[in-house]
Amino acid sequence: MARVLIVAEHDGQSLNPGTAKCVSCARTFETSAIDIAVLAGDGGAVAAQAAALAGVTGVIRVDHPANESALAAVAAPQICELASDYTHVFGPSTTFGKDLMPRVAALLGVGQLSDIMSAEGAWRFKRPFYAGNAILTVEAPQDRPVVATVRTASYQAAESTGKAPIREHAVDAALPAHTRFIETRSDSGGGRPDLQTAACVVSGGRGVGSKENFELIYRLADKLGAAVGASRAAVDSGYAGNELQVGQTGKIIAPQLYVAVGISGAIQHLTGIKDAGVIVAINTDAEAPLFEVADIGLVADLFAAVPELIEALGG
Repeated sequence: MARVLIVAEHDGQSLNPGTAKCVSCARTFETSAIDIAVLAGDGGAVAAQAAALAGVTGVIRVDHPANESALAAVAAPQICELASDYTHVFGPSTTFGKDLMPRVAALLGVGQLSDIMSAEGAWRFKRPFYAGNAILTVEAPQDRPVVATVRTASYQAAESTGKAPIREHAVDAALPAHTRFIETRSDSGGGRPDLQTAACVVSGGRGVGSKENFELIYRLADKLGAAVGASRAAVDSGYAGNELQVGQTGKIIAPQLYVAVGISGAIQHLTGIKDAGVIVAINTDAEAPLFEVADIGLVADLFAAVPELIEALGG
């Protein structure tokens, strides 16, 4: 029977919802254990949150000064040490998971399965390809560890109704010293929700016109309490940082509300938002592809419509 180890994503204090979505994925097939590994400098708070997730059978708390910052090169050998007791190792298909899980797979000598969107069994999964236009069924060998990322847009987060035991684990793995944390920088601004887990996202595209004009997107997002995103065209044009890119080559998201401003809606962008609850499009081009999938569409000049919307929201 499958035994699943999930690598927790967190900021040192709060568990990222992507971890709870990995739990939901693991609960869709038969398992004898669903454990969560929390690597941190002091993982007490995060471990407690992980232990509360429904379906979790145990939490492994690995406290070490080297885990103060989430570095894939440092975490990978520790995860590989823990993985010897498990048939599956899962991580969220976020920036964190996409950085870490390939390293884990390489150290274990196996291939990595990306973007699990559903499970037909413990060793048979479905994942999107061709920009989400087709679904591939993959069957993994049962005699080797399954290392995979879970497409967080495909799952609801597990509820916090459990109370799994927490055990501490001492690090025995040799930790590399060639990678070290220096600083964190983001163009999204402090205090805004995380793009990959936010309930509401406001994104700007090429139609915004400049980095200076992109301030309109930030202002609207702040009024809505939303995260900020951008199309690839906006990122390539220098209007926003690449950590804000939404789409096939950026972040795949599933917010309850997605507001696209000045975005035409190329298929690569639609791949990243197709699981959103409500899609709102603002564009001057009535023939823009995004209007075909939008729940609400406004054909208007964004430089007139967005300030009016901001004012209507209270300034």
